Amino acid sequence: MNKPKQFDVIIVGAGIVGGALACALGDSDLKVAIIEAQPCKTDWPEQSDTITGFDMRVSALTAASTNFLADMGVWQAIQQRRISPYRQMHVWDAEGTGNIHFNADEINQPVLGHIVENRLVAYALLQQVRQHNAIELIAPAKLDTIEQLDDQKYQLSLDDGQQLSADLLVAADGANSKVRSLAEIKVREWDYDQHAIVATVKTERAHQQTAWQRFLPEGPLAFLPLATADKQQQFCSIVWSAIPSYAENIMAMDDAEFSAALTYAFENTLGEVIDVSRRFSFPLRQRHAVDYVKTGIALVGDAAHTIHPLAGQGVNLGLMDALALSEELLRAKQRGLNLGSLPVLERYQRRRKAANLSMMAGMEGFKRLFEQPALPIRWLRNIGMNWLDKARPLKNRVMRQAMGL
Repeated sequence: MNKPKQFDVIIVGAGIVGGALACALGDSDLKVAIIEAQPCKTDWPEQSDTITGFDMRVSALTAASTNFLADMGVWQAIQQRRISPYRQMHVWDAEGTGNIHFNADEINQPVLGHIVENRLVAYALLQQVRQHNAIELIAPAKLDTIEQLDDQKYQLSLDDGQQLSADLLVAADGANSKVRSLAEIKVREWDYDQHAIVATVKTERAHQQTAWQRFLPEGPLAFLPLATADKQQQFCSIVWSAIPSYAENIMAMDDAEFSAALTYAFENTLGEVIDVSRRFSFPLRQRHAVDYVKTGIALVGDAAHTIHPLAGQGVNLGLMDALALSEELLRAKQRGLNLGSLPVLERYQRRRKAANLSMMAGMEGFKRLFEQPALPIRWLRNIGMNWLDKARPLKNRVMRQAMGL
């Protein structure tokens, strides 16, 4: 048999989180491989300012995330494409008068965040990966098996017959991570009992660079502003989370019926929904790995945790995973430590696990709070929302924390 090709770090998954981790390690002299099951395009994704010209998957990137991308020279390339800053966020309860209005001016920030199409972020990172000679992109290729060797390294076999080995294997291969499964890392998971419906819509009135979210009895509905070359501000990405039976009814509607239902559910806030793209629906499920690490293996992003999309924090948590792990690996290299040793990896886990669990608990709490139909609970949450809206120091602290500041 041929001797396996040797690397310091092998990352499985070239999505946003895997690409960010590779880029963060790119300026060191570590030998890094990144394996991706799908072909990696060499040209920027096509985009047009039409109802079908946007990626269905978007992220609300925080200041912490964009700072991380900027430090790697990636954010600048994304800015030249298509991003939508949002300066305000309006949240309100369909079952009462409770509402909260967040404004970047209140914390002396230019924006609260940016809505960015996922495919643009992923491609910008891959472009940067290709600039680093120490990073080898292996695509398309699928992981077949992993085996721990006597020296604690892992040997990987790919579906095309290639064999690789590394001190550290990183799972950045998503919620149904094959690395996590092969490594027999346990996961706690449960259904949110909701399905998310995503689509691009065009509204009668401008979105005003504002992120909107209305909590309905069936689940939250978000309108996220999208940018166009002519700056017309009429396109939004919607995420409508609803109980399965309600989501099934929504998906069965034709476009005209869906647009009317969406306009009604959103209280005509941006006027009528006048156009809608193809819709996609997927079940929402929370997952959290019991451990993010074991000797020679680390989980990042959705491989370690998935969260309800109501606050748009999933990709941000994954990027902070990549940042923390890269810092710990570079620190370990500087000290001459084995990158796959458990003490090194546990430092990464300590930095990220508590923060991720805290965010997940908060989102679970919000979901449960707003699905309660009992009148006393509805009254209390509306009182609480209106109180927080007026408690400016606390509200500002919430904003800064959500932005990663």
